[in-house]
Amino acid sequence: VLHLVNLPWKIFFAVVPPTKYCGGWLTFCFSLMMIGIVTAIVGDMAGLLGCVIGMPDEITAITLVALGTSLPDTFASKTAAMQDPNADASIGNVTGSNSVNVFLGLGLPWFIGAIYWSNNWEAQMGKWLTHRVGKKTYEEEYLPDYPDGGFMVPAGSLAFSVAVFTTCAVLCIGLLLLRRAFCGGELGGSSPQKELSAVFLVFLWLIYISLSSWNTLANKE
Repeated sequence: VLHLVNLPWKIFFAVVPPTKYCGGWLTFCFSLMMIGIVTAIVGDMAGLLGCVIGMPDEITAITLVALGTSLPDTFASKTAAMQDPNADASIGNVTGSNSVNVFLGLGLPWFIGAIYWSNNWEAQMGKWLTHRVGKKTYEEEYLPDYPDGGFMVPAGSLAFSVAVFTTCAVLCIGLLLLRRAFCGGELGGSSPQKELSAVFLVFLWLIYISLSSWNTLANKE
């Protein structure tokens, strides 16, 4: 059954060339491209599911879309944890992936958007002025401070969500430090330490999802 489920993906990824070409760089580039395509498909499907079930975009982003786009990182970290003699690769994969999401995933689209609006302000001015943020238009909210327009993305409830995430991240790092001091390592270990660590980390994720979703729904009322 699993073979039949995975067969379309195996055929799709069969176009990735072997590592013997170009010192493996061709394989690396093709793999990145394929992962990007699959991530885009999964993200879009998750967004459509959230739309169908009536879930707000903010909650869809931190639940369905986040799960769909982060599963490849999860499996990569699992493989690294099983194969490597230490936890550096598995934990480093998580921090490295998130740094790409934050710095490149936000910075590059923002950079492109800023250039676009700078070069097309005259043509897009009417659309920009009538775009709404809350109960006000961009003309009422931003034009006095930005007479030449610009690439605007209102934060909404982002500050609260980031504050909750930062708090959970600090607690996660604290757990890793405690495990290093008392369990001999960041990952694995004997029972019940490893099970309790897993439950605590899942609990942090549920806390983040719950508080962020509550804040989003409260602001919409």
